[in-house]
Amino acid sequence: MWRDWRSALAVYADKRMLVIGLLGFSSGLPLLLTGATLAIWMKEQGISNTAIGLFVLVGLPYNLKFLWAPVIDHMPIPYLTRLLGRRRSWTLVIQLCLMGAVLWLGSLDPTQQLSLMVPAAVTVAFLSASQDIVIDAYRIESLEDHEQGAGSAMTQVGYRFGLLAAGAGALHLAERIDWAWVYGIEGFLVCIGMVAILWGPEPPRETPPEEGHRLTLKGTLKSALVDPFADFMSRPDWLWILAFILLYKFGDAFAGAMANPFYIEMQFSKAEIANISKIFGMLATLAGVFAGGLMVYCYGIMLSLLLAGILQMASNLMFALQAVVGHDLGMLAATIGIENLSGGMGSAAFVAYLSSLCSRQYTATQYALLSSLMAVGRTVLSSSSGWLADHVDWVTFFLISTVVALPGLLLLWWLMNRVRPEASQPLR
Repeated sequence: MWRDWRSALAVYADKRMLVIGLLGFSSGLPLLLTGATLAIWMKEQGISNTAIGLFVLVGLPYNLKFLWAPVIDHMPIPYLTRLLGRRRSWTLVIQLCLMGAVLWLGSLDPTQQLSLMVPAAVTVAFLSASQDIVIDAYRIESLEDHEQGAGSAMTQVGYRFGLLAAGAGALHLAERIDWAWVYGIEGFLVCIGMVAILWGPEPPRETPPEEGHRLTLKGTLKSALVDPFADFMSRPDWLWILAFILLYKFGDAFAGAMANPFYIEMQFSKAEIANISKIFGMLATLAGVFAGGLMVYCYGIMLSLLLAGILQMASNLMFALQAVVGHDLGMLAATIGIENLSGGMGSAAFVAYLSSLCSRQYTATQYALLSSLMAVGRTVLSSSSGWLADHVDWVTFFLISTVVALPGLLLLWWLMNRVRPEASQPLR
């Protein structure tokens, strides 16, 4: 049934949502410490662009996390799991290790210990990806299906503030103190997530049928590695669902990949891009994820996906209009505002959809797989956008990016008509 907006807003005041938001902060914090922030530190120390570029590869654990997600999903931690529960114990242990890894990375000298920075950065990325696995599982298992939209919104809000702390926050600190102290402070901020997971309750969890019985090694491996995937493939139209996951954000990602080069060609300055695209754009995105969470709560996941997807597709036309208008700050603010608002709404609904696909017996493994697939669609499929931008004018490029959003929406419409009528309503 449809819900009123007052009750939808009230869901954000729930303690579980606050915990999820703080965990989102902890999830977003490490990403830039092995990415853009680390690159600036290395550049200041005179490290070559080639070496800095190769450091992008330390982020591979984010794309491969589904490989070890079954361990986190299936295996208890001796004593601690009995004390705190499976999700809370794994989160706390990973966060303690993550704090140590960030401190280790910050203690190294890029000019003298570059070879040691590689394993240190990979360790941070691995632990960060592992933290994402268990935090996503914690969120999904803590909330009812109709609350997943609000939960994904809180995760993304916290995540973006984590990025802000590790990005702009770290750079401002680096103007005043040594980089080792910067990384020390950033590592200490992981405590926010540790406090959150200790404050929040262990979510209820359905256990696989094999759990609670004495297992052979073969049975254990089957339960951890085979059953999660077999469970997902047992549902009708699972191949079409995977295709939809690949395509839903395709048009948005295709246009977004060329947004910054487009701004430069339109002769916007770096300051103008930073102020409007980064600061104003982040506020628009936050508004979008909150609105998307409310929309999912009130109207259900499938209808929200459709409405947000149409807005995402239409927002690409704003870029085409910007190409016609040229250098105009008011138009740029409108273009970025609409694009980020619709993108935030789509992201909140999409994460809620991915969450709803996961069986609660195998939450961590299945969500890690689906989110990895989503990342492949966002990166690999949109990699051809640069070639297209080199061969057509910007108006044509953004018109094409609008058209390539259609397959995902058509597939969504088809899925909406394939599932039971009540599936378009908030799920229980």
